[in-house]
This record gives sequence, structure tokens and C-alpha cells, in this order.
Amino acid sequence: MSQIGKKIYYEKDTGNIILVTPEQSGDAVESTIDQDFEKYEVLKQRVRDTVGVIQLEYGQYEQDFAQCNGFRVNPQTLELEFSYPDPNATEPQDPVYQKPLTEQLKETQQAVAELTSLLSIMNGGM
Repeated sequence: MSQIGKKIYYEKDTGNIILVTPEQSGDAVESTIDQDFEKYEVLKQRVRDTVGVIQLEYGQYEQDFAQCNGFRVNPQTLELEFSYPDPNATEPQDPVYQKPLTEQLKETQQAVAELTSLLSIMNGGM
């Protein structure tokens, strides 16, 4: 059984999302970029050199997509950025794009583990 992740097509200049192809599993066959440009009307209307694409792993950023209220590709880093709703906001706010929360959590967990290790070395040395 094959598992194919999303493809995210975006404007290279702005990072705005043009198209997200759905994840597929089972007997699915992954399409090429050329095939996608032939298949999807929104891509047919674009100049190919102005469009970038990011291929995700199956299930990658699943939780971020479920919780976000928007996403884009950062034109400088070419990485996905998400905006998340502020549960305390009383009025609509402009999106604030940031690294995926799942990546931020991993980085925080790694930093805590490193600090814990350093503290135990420091305490053991006293």
C-alpha cells in the first residue's frame, strides 16, 4: 500500500498558496509536477517558473493543518509557516505566520532535555 503526502504549490514571489493536492493511500500513484500542471486548472493558468512546490510526507504536519487558520511558504526560507487562532482574541486578527507548532514543540523538548542534562552534570559535580 502506497502513501503519498500533500503537494503544496505556491507563488514563489509571495509564498501564497495556489493549490494543495490531497494525501492519498492505497493503490494511489504519485503524479509528477508536469502531470499536475496538466490536470489542475489553477496551475494551467500559471507560468511554471513562478510556481514552487513542496512535497510533504504522508501525515506530515497533520496536527498543524488541523489547528491552523492559514498557512503559507516563506519566500526567503522556502519553508511552511502556519498561523493559529488566538483563543483569547475577541476580534478577528491578521494572521501571524510562524514555524509549525509541532516543530516548535520538538525544539522545546530537545532544549529541555539538554538543560536537564546540563543541570544533572552541574549538580553531580558539586
